[in-house]
Amino acid sequence: MFRTSIRTLAAAAILAGSTVAATAADYTLRATANSNENDEDYDGLVVFKNYVESASNGAIEVELFIGTQLCGNGAECLQGVADGSIDIYISTSGGAAGIFPYVQVLDLPYLMTSDRIAEAVLQGDFTRKMREMALADSDNTIRLMTIGNTGGWRNFANTQRRVQGPDDLAGLKIRTVVADLPQELVRALGASPTPIPWPELFTSLQTGVVEGSKNGITDIMGMKFPDAGLQYMTLDGHAYMGALWWMNNAKFMEMPDELKMVVNDGFYALQQATFASPKRKSIQAYEDFVAGGGDLYVPTPEEKAAFKEAAAPVYDWFKANVDGGEEIFTALTEAVAEVEAEIAEANAMDLK
Repeated sequence: MFRTSIRTLAAAAILAGSTVAATAADYTLRATANSNENDEDYDGLVVFKNYVESASNGAIEVELFIGTQLCGNGAECLQGVADGSIDIYISTSGGAAGIFPYVQVLDLPYLMTSDRIAEAVLQGDFTRKMREMALADSDNTIRLMTIGNTGGWRNFANTQRRVQGPDDLAGLKIRTVVADLPQELVRALGASPTPIPWPELFTSLQTGVVEGSKNGITDIMGMKFPDAGLQYMTLDGHAYMGALWWMNNAKFMEMPDELKMVVNDGFYALQQATFASPKRKSIQAYEDFVAGGGDLYVPTPEEKAAFKEAAAPVYDWFKANVDGGEEIFTALTEAVAEVEAEIAEANAMDLK
């Protein structure tokens, strides 16, 4: 009884001044992530569930399905969102590219250069532009709610040697997913793209089928890839690992405006949680990598510029070969330029 009273008082405090008056679960949101409870996606969903259920005073209930309970891959899960059997789903850009190919813009290398820039861009009109495109292409069934992070930044890692510039990648067999864009990037940098399923990557590194990969440090350490020989990592930060959070549009639109706002604010809280989670988890992961004998290299500004120059042909390939590519590329690069200018102005004032 005491605990029930405490929960009731807590909810009342959160809702002080709110117009949300419902006291029963009028809406149930089924949310799924094809990951596990150690993942940033799960961290975000826990924050989302707690916020939405509390701030709606129980009018919205959020059910979490972690793993493959509701669906097994991006295409299947997004179909579930479209037909309403799934209300919320998180995908990588690769997982959604089969339906919305232009989301691969997030995988284009060296366009966003820091967490500060990426986070500001993904909280602005760029995400609204992608939402608009996805709604149009899904007949208004799949709504992009926000873009967070899942794993930090992609960096090149390999079993053979330290990589200080694109010339050092020459000839290395780098694992990619089965998608054109990452293969174009690896090829542009002089390496050999080798598509390998994620569950087979450890053995492939161990046996020399591939000699490197492009992943975040938490994924590398979580899968124990250093034990398979992955001992060289270059922090080139070629891609921010964006996490696309999708929702059934009909479910969102049927809610009254005050509950739409609760859900919207819930996704903001989720986004902030996924921005923060990889930063914290990567600290220990990098320490463990180095403690295990790993070679961690930070490129100089000149070396980073050389990586970007070598990768530049991928931008033209994307604009010419991906449906909606030029439109979304322009949206992203303009958003980045605007944010960079704002940050430069802020820094100038802060350093006085």
